[in-house]
Amino acid sequence: MTDIAENYRKTFDATIAEVLTSAVRIIAADPVLLVPAARVLHHQKRAAALRSRYERDGLLVPPVIIASITSRCNLACAGCYMQHRGGTAHRAEMSPAVLASLADQAEELGVSVLVIAGGEPLVRLPEILLLATAHPALLVPVFTNGLLIDDPSAEKIAACKNIVPLISFEGFREETDARRGSGVFERLLGACRRLKDRQVFFGISVTTTRENMARVTDAAFIHQMLDAGARTFAYVEYVPMEPGTEGLVLMDWQKKDLQRILAEHNRKFSALFLCFPGNEGYYGGCLAAGRGFVHVSPSGDLEPCPAAPYSDANLGGVPLAVALRSRLLARLREEPEILTESEGGCALHANRAWVEALVSREYHHEKNVR
Repeated sequence: MTDIAENYRKTFDATIAEVLTSAVRIIAADPVLLVPAARVLHHQKRAAALRSRYERDGLLVPPVIIASITSRCNLACAGCYMQHRGGTAHRAEMSPAVLASLADQAEELGVSVLVIAGGEPLVRLPEILLLATAHPALLVPVFTNGLLIDDPSAEKIAACKNIVPLISFEGFREETDARRGSGVFERLLGACRRLKDRQVFFGISVTTTRENMARVTDAAFIHQMLDAGARTFAYVEYVPMEPGTEGLVLMDWQKKDLQRILAEHNRKFSALFLCFPGNEGYYGGCLAAGRGFVHVSPSGDLEPCPAAPYSDANLGGVPLAVALRSRLLARLREEPEILTESEGGCALHANRAWVEALVSREYHHEKNVR
């Protein structure tokens, strides 16, 4: 293991701080956003110190929690991971009280970023607004298809400066309408205009595949999105949750090229360019399972990541601090070198046979202990 791999948490903390510092620089001339952004940056520094104290006591708190707060959606996009999670969509969603408690506990434990996803999370916009208002120092990126952003909802989002909407595009009009429906691209540009007019710091997210990578990283696409008001670009590597779509996964050389291109864009454009899951080799393996982030399912299960629907703790029944001591998560963290990125946009998904065997062993272990 390299020194960087051994100290991956400090490295990841530094990466988060660097991203937030870059965001502050981008909006430095905008007083409406500068003060809230500085508050979030200050919280990250305090949160990192708090996480270190918990780690000394044996509790590993990740800097990022991804909460998929609903499986409901007004679209049915091909390849959506929520449609291929083994039937979890039919379980009851976290109640408003559990969701609010998740945010409370996350900030208390030193979480820096609470990512909201779905389904389409804006079907629960009132609850998102409540938790963002209650925790103004917590950064709350919201991955949305953008179709529910009308004038009233844009006004409400604009009032919560720590919410960062990330609107899903597949590329230009042709690619977006092909996957999401005729006319969607134009409607998304309308959502961007509403947010831009209200000085919302927002961005776009792109599911990046072998087929669209060149077009969605091209200067023409970047300029169009910048003109629409986007100031963050999140490139999410495609994970083949749908059988038969493995041919869309980025090739190894494309993954490396994507890292290089985004680094150049960060130097060239006044915007943030991010990649998920990013360079896992740099951190000594997959950042899931609490090494860098965990995932909360719509029903409240604490899981390693969105593409790995395995859990031995539910936040409806145990506190977050107890759930983070999950035996399953701990076992996954013990062998991060196995979960270094291989084939597929998610190391856990690519190695799911190993993960499922581990889950089975842990289940039988718990059963025998009882």
